[in-house]
Formats: sequence, C-alpha cells, structure tokens
Amino acid sequence: MYTFMSDAVRQGLEEARKAELKRKDRLSVHDGDKIYRIRRFWDGGFALDLGGSERLRGHVDIYDGPKHLYQCLVMSSVADDNERVFEFKWLTPVATAPAADFALPDFVPAGLIAR
Repeated sequence: MYTFMSDAVRQGLEEARKAELKRKDRLSVHDGDKIYRIRRFWDGGFALDLGGSERLRGHVDIYDGPKHLYQCLVMSSVADDNERVFEFKWLTPVATAPAADFALPDFVPAGLIAR
C-alpha cells in the first residue's frame, strides 16, 4: 500500500498514527531517570518507539501515568519495523498495601461503637 503513496502522504499518515498512540496510551517504562512511552503491551513483553529507545536490560518499572503498575526484568530486545520489541523474564504487580502475616477475616467492621 505504501509503494503507491507519495512521501508527503506517507509521512503524514505516520505522524497521525504516532499522535493517536500518544493520546490513547499512557503506559511508560521507567529505567532510572529515563522514561520511554510504551506503544504495545502484552503478556510476554512490550514495544517501544525505535527512534527514541535504547536497549533496555535488567530491572525496569512500568507506569500508567503516575500510577506504578509493574516491576519487570527485561531480557532481550529486537528491532522490528518502526519499533523495538522487548521480552521480559518476569512481571510482578506492585502491591498497594503492606503484606499481612495473618489471615484477614471476611467481614471487617468499619468502626466500633463505644458505650
């Protein structure tokens, strides 16, 4: 399809596609002080834009806007078309509450009434 389009039309379509991805997708990878926008995310990995991404390796954090979602261990990456595809070894959700060392009851009252 792209072979029949002029360069200006092709470039305009690519810029529109990138703008749409930036608007609807808030997922990002934080590697220390560096932040990369995630283009696609699936069970086994994620993809970043090829132009602004480096080769990530090791422990990184995944955020949805300001909310910390996951910690993962990045193993490998492959350049594929206009994106860099990363695979991770493990993906762990970030706990929102401290771990309890006892079994929580099913019913917990909101408060106690004093006499």
